[in-house]
Amino acid sequence: MPAPAHEVPRLSVEDLFDSPVRAGAVISPDGTRMAYLAPWQGRLNVWVESLDSDEEARCVTADDNRSVHVFHWTDDPRWLLYEQDGDGDELWHVYRVDLTDPDAEAVDLTPFPGAMALGFDRVAARPGKASLHLNARNPVEFDLYELDIATGELTVLAQNPGQPAGWMRTPTGELYAQSLTADGDIELARWDASAEKLSPIATFDGADYPLGIQPFELTPDGTGVWMGSNRGSDRTRLVRFDLATGAEADVDSHPVFDLDTRRAVFPTLPSPLIRNPYTGALLGARYLGERQAVHALDPHFASVLRKVEQLSDGDLGAVSCDASGRRWIVGFVHDRDPGATYFYDHTTGESRLLHRPFPHLDPDTLAPMAPVTIPARDGLRLPAYLTLPVGVAPAGLPLVLLVHGGPWFRDSWGYHPVVQLLANRGYAVLQVNFRGSTGYGKAFLKAGIGELAGKMHDDLIDAVDWAVEQGYADRDRVALFGGSYGGYATLVGVTFTPDVFAAAIDSCGPSNLVTYLETLPEYARPGLVNNWYLYAGDPSDPEQAADLLARSPSSRVDEIRTPLMVVQGANDIRVVQAESDRIVDALRARGVDVEYMVKDNEGHGFVNPDNTIDMYRAADRFLARHLGGRPDTE
Repeated sequence: MPAPAHEVPRLSVEDLFDSPVRAGAVISPDGTRMAYLAPWQGRLNVWVESLDSDEEARCVTADDNRSVHVFHWTDDPRWLLYEQDGDGDELWHVYRVDLTDPDAEAVDLTPFPGAMALGFDRVAARPGKASLHLNARNPVEFDLYELDIATGELTVLAQNPGQPAGWMRTPTGELYAQSLTADGDIELARWDASAEKLSPIATFDGADYPLGIQPFELTPDGTGVWMGSNRGSDRTRLVRFDLATGAEADVDSHPVFDLDTRRAVFPTLPSPLIRNPYTGALLGARYLGERQAVHALDPHFASVLRKVEQLSDGDLGAVSCDASGRRWIVGFVHDRDPGATYFYDHTTGESRLLHRPFPHLDPDTLAPMAPVTIPARDGLRLPAYLTLPVGVAPAGLPLVLLVHGGPWFRDSWGYHPVVQLLANRGYAVLQVNFRGSTGYGKAFLKAGIGELAGKMHDDLIDAVDWAVEQGYADRDRVALFGGSYGGYATLVGVTFTPDVFAAAIDSCGPSNLVTYLETLPEYARPGLVNNWYLYAGDPSDPEQAADLLARSPSSRVDEIRTPLMVVQGANDIRVVQAESDRIVDALRARGVDVEYMVKDNEGHGFVNPDNTIDMYRAADRFLARHLGGRPDTE
């Protein structure tokens, strides 16, 4: 049972936002070792440890500047790869580590200044090889390369002719490309190398896929693609697309839930498709509603799934297996027991806990996250999550409305350190999936078109009203807090409805939609047609630009009277620092006090623990001043 309020320990910001002791474990191809992330020199780095002996774990990367978050085993036990950018600039490079030589430095396999490596993918049919996209030739165009992992040799497989958004190569060497038509539809075409032209196979309505088709993964034999389709339906299901005929055949679906496509926004989240990474075999599919549902699509995996689901009452998170499918490492998503990770041997039935990322956190002191449904003023039902402080009467509480980014994303059940910090301080926390959020069907998604600073914002106000009417929240003590699109929504809140909120925190939020869209990286702009241009407007059209400006917080800065805190990464290439400077400068020119935190070594969202801790310490103090909470004073 949760502890009474007077017994609930006060969690420090470090308790919640410092690096995990271990996280992200992945089993090796031969099943004898695991690689995972753990601190070294104050940053997360990759460590390797035996699963069958007491041999001491070894740190195999040495980045003391910026935490590593993405790494890959290869089919050769000698090599491990990881990805890193520079201080948040999102210019990703792929590095190789020699596991047989502890003294050897990591080798940059994509050593092109100003270039970005994307779409790294090991090729099961080509041992020792991987494919990736690079814009080294032209910053706006990504070419397809094959990487020889051992030698570092890069071979151009296809040079971008000026329109593909993504390439695929089959095991037999055929090339396919996705591109956007002038109308924004998604076209899949076969590349004719001799004629150097694309031959269309199929076209998909781009408006149905604001972030592209997710998932979109080649079958092991190269004759088809497993993809998330909502063609002819409201929900996104799993189909097999035939590359020869263009036909779609249903593979699997859920009667209520969409496939979990959140990875389109956060690539570190698990794919909606669970596959054997060494054979490419399709094992299962993830669907997401209030909680996750996993459908096993392989008899062997069905048997494994029945066993591993007994290890935790959480949702299955990251999962990896050896090449044989015998040995597994599985992590779990849980609101109060985050990231518990287990080893499981399906041959012997052996299972054991490997680690908890935050062993100092007692699940009984953390606040449960409950799904709720909120009626919008026009009758639309808004899925949401409510987290209430442990051991406190759930009445008349200060409330923090936490707004997700995207907006083509969604809040979901699980452990969120910011939610736990706020609940630990005595705040109720409400996360509402406003119209335009993904994961709730095509109609719910498209209900956000044209509604920035309109009905999308009304949904947030309706959520506040609901929390007050239910008795959970004190109307005079409501704060708004969000990052990226959530930061924009926060600024909309204090400019369009300034009397609703007692405090607000904006992290890297656009303040002017016109300048925001005009300063996005050039390579990203062709992809805006089905998301920002469709949902908000195209700044190149004078009429639409005027509407974008009218929906921009910068056009109503004089309305701000809510205490405001602004957070920004100086290297943010998505929402450039000028977006935050604009609001802060305007307020300071009026003599209005505004807290402003800029970190020179961060980009779109903070990665390094010291910066994250600084941010949430400041947020903790800020909210305490304006909502009446008690901040961490350590």
